[in-house]
Amino acid sequence: MLFKVVSAVFLPLWVCSYVVSSAEDPLLTRALKLMSETPLIDGHNDLPWQLRKQFNNQLNNVDLDKLNTTHTNIEKIKEGRLGAQFWSAYVPCETQYKDAVRQTLEQIDVVHRMCQKYPEDFMFATSSEDIMTAFKMNKTASLIGVEGGHSIDSSLGTLRIMYHMGVRYLTLTHSCNTPWADNWLVDEGSDPSEHNGLSPFGKQLIKEMNRLGMLIDLAHVTVKVMTQVLDMSKAPVIFSHSSAYTICKHKRNVPDDILKIVKEKQGIVMVNFYNDYVTCSKRANISDVADHFDHIKKVGGADIVGFGGDYDGVTRVPEGLEDVSKVPKVVAELLRRGWTDGEVKAALGENLLRVMREAEKVRDDLKGSPPDDVPIPYEEVENTCRTSYGYDISGAVHPLSSLAVLLALALQAFITLMI
Repeated sequence: MLFKVVSAVFLPLWVCSYVVSSAEDPLLTRALKLMSETPLIDGHNDLPWQLRKQFNNQLNNVDLDKLNTTHTNIEKIKEGRLGAQFWSAYVPCETQYKDAVRQTLEQIDVVHRMCQKYPEDFMFATSSEDIMTAFKMNKTASLIGVEGGHSIDSSLGTLRIMYHMGVRYLTLTHSCNTPWADNWLVDEGSDPSEHNGLSPFGKQLIKEMNRLGMLIDLAHVTVKVMTQVLDMSKAPVIFSHSSAYTICKHKRNVPDDILKIVKEKQGIVMVNFYNDYVTCSKRANISDVADHFDHIKKVGGADIVGFGGDYDGVTRVPEGLEDVSKVPKVVAELLRRGWTDGEVKAALGENLLRVMREAEKVRDDLKGSPPDDVPIPYEEVENTCRTSYGYDISGAVHPLSSLAVLLALALQAFITLMI
């Protein structure tokens, strides 16, 4: 009750102050109007990981209305007019072959609990229709993306379970190779290529994601993986938080030839705000971010660009974009550069909605196809933390057995010589 009274007193004052400030900038006023008509859909926010790092996911000990140690809280979300957010269920690469699945499930759980704890602000969403429903209710549609293929432990069954839990995209790799896909560090030269892109199981995974209706996220993969997936996927793909390579030559960004294929395949590249990917340096500003929007529009058209800020997952953000509340400034900058209202609305959310609806259509078209239950070959995932239940490895010769045979033959040869 006290919160409602305080809100009733101070909210009008906040609105009035925002109106005054925006009235001083007609482009910001126009930006806010467009954002009231079309949901801003951001492709990637790592607030759940901050909840893990700072509070070990003890959400009962956190006040998301006023949390001040993150780029994101509810007050900032409202000021930033965030219509829909893909919250990242991320766990580090060091969990691969260990407890990645458990830790990822805990990150999925914390997103669900965020929505349950703050039902007036967040609505859990799993579809394009849910996004629009939440927008009409003045809530932030909350979706989940799993960041890193290591989180499924090379299991199509785990992929399906996560989909049933509401996960709507999978970033194929993070910053390590999986047993079935190469990550972006291969292109940088700091990781060896293990699969020349995707392994045969990796291609199985792409088909199963199409069948499920799960978006394929190509942020963090090699250019080879990008081209393979773009060639074979029946649904459009996303880059949930990547920028333009021509503007900043960082291997996490998307080169022009890939942008052209994304245009052909009607996918989307959601611009990352991390300084290192914006200017390839530690400093950046709003204009630098807008340069990436301009370039992607120039190469692929306004229909393939979106927002993927990467807030709470990065250590440096551009001057003027210190947190999620500042995003309307980017929209105003695009308008200043001559973007039409239609182009801005496309970038805000219409492009992502189109991609998601097409993925849902592909899912519906494949409804009669059975789930793929062919497991990854055991030798491709064999390690000390994995058992072999279900696999027929009776014909396999254990390395120690081979060594014993060689030693026996050597001993027999030695005895023969002695005789």
